[in-house]
Amino acid sequence: MLASSAWGQTAPTAAEVQALREQIAEQQKVLQAMQAALTEQQKKLDALTAAPVTATANPAPAPGALATAPVKVQAAKPIPAAPKWYDKYTLRGYAQVRDNRVYTSNKSLTCAQCDANIGNNTNFSIRRARMILSGDVNDHISLYFQNDFAQTSNGALHFGQIRDLYADVFLDKKKEYRLRVGQSKVPFGWENMQSSQNRLALDRTDPINSAAPGERDLGVFFYYAPAKIRSLLATLATAGTGGLKGSGDYGVVALGVYNGQSVNRPEANNSVHTVARVNYPWQLKNGQLIEAGIQAYTGRFTVDTRTAGVKGPADFTFADRRVGANFIVYPKPLGFQGEILTGKGPSYNPASNSILNRSLRGGYAQTMYMLKVKGQVLTPFYRYQYYSGGKKQELDARKYLVRDSDFGIEWQQSNFFEITGQFTHSDRTYEDASKPNNRQKGNLLRIQFQVNY
Repeated sequence: MLASSAWGQTAPTAAEVQALREQIAEQQKVLQAMQAALTEQQKKLDALTAAPVTATANPAPAPGALATAPVKVQAAKPIPAAPKWYDKYTLRGYAQVRDNRVYTSNKSLTCAQCDANIGNNTNFSIRRARMILSGDVNDHISLYFQNDFAQTSNGALHFGQIRDLYADVFLDKKKEYRLRVGQSKVPFGWENMQSSQNRLALDRTDPINSAAPGERDLGVFFYYAPAKIRSLLATLATAGTGGLKGSGDYGVVALGVYNGQSVNRPEANNSVHTVARVNYPWQLKNGQLIEAGIQAYTGRFTVDTRTAGVKGPADFTFADRRVGANFIVYPKPLGFQGEILTGKGPSYNPASNSILNRSLRGGYAQTMYMLKVKGQVLTPFYRYQYYSGGKKQELDARKYLVRDSDFGIEWQQSNFFEITGQFTHSDRTYEDASKPNNRQKGNLLRIQFQVNY
């Protein structure tokens, strides 16, 4: 029983008072724990001062109640990691597998410059197996390193060989002026500078390629092109179904000096070749793209592969000079490509069994039609070439007379796979000391599979 107070209320017992005190003490502990948790959250919030904070509006807390309005904190965006050195470089390439004997009417018909696997006892071959490493060393220097793993050595196949190894040193911030130092393509002949990855016909023509066998040499070249033209040239040379098979960015103006003995061959005399080129692309109002250029080089070449008994100067060194011009109408969808050249260089003379300095001339004309269907590209083409002159890099500077016609079609199934079929009607005379009277005529049907990676 509870005793009555002065106010008529029942007084609590000692046990009830004690129980109430224990409840208050327990609630105080809960409040202290909540206060500690809020303090910890405030510390975390202070640590995120760089991140935007959005507070959610809530009704004001009742008097005496603990203010615990929820707060949303937006996570800080991660800071991008600094690029690694290898992020500046790319690795790419392409491979070409051919069958040169789908059909042949003359097994004695060969073309060492075109493809060493044309002729007798040849079927499938790997024509090119390229791997290219390129990238920017810094803001003013870029590197280009290309190897080919389809070379032959003493009859054995598939050896690696450096094709390109050069640095582009940019002389201004817009990268319009640059020096190219190392082994690279000689800026002579539009077709020579066009990558084999982009070329429609299976091989380069005799007149243009004989100027710079292998297309490359060791030297230093200066290139200039406005930034806008550089961008256009790079776009034209884009590989794959979206490209127009351009020759690449070799400047509007090019000047250079190089050894002159051709790619991967040692220098054989104490003189250098000098080359100059002017080339310009432009776009007509109807969207058609055109490119035209002129080029010339001069130097001295030493014929170092000779048959015993062949006569010539004591050092077998000859004047080597050419001048040429190119005119290109890009296929949109109908296109045209042509080049001519003339000059002087070493050439074998069967009548005297000697190598002489003789005139040379030649050129080619090609037409093509680019048809795009559902992301794929079909491009039929026809090409005729003519060349009369010596080939300085071959045995005895072989004398040539070439009249070839090529009919073909390229199917680009995707950016990564292409098939080209080509029929060639060939009439070529090529004479050296071992074959002073050698004219070969015939027909060839060949096919090439190309993988881009």
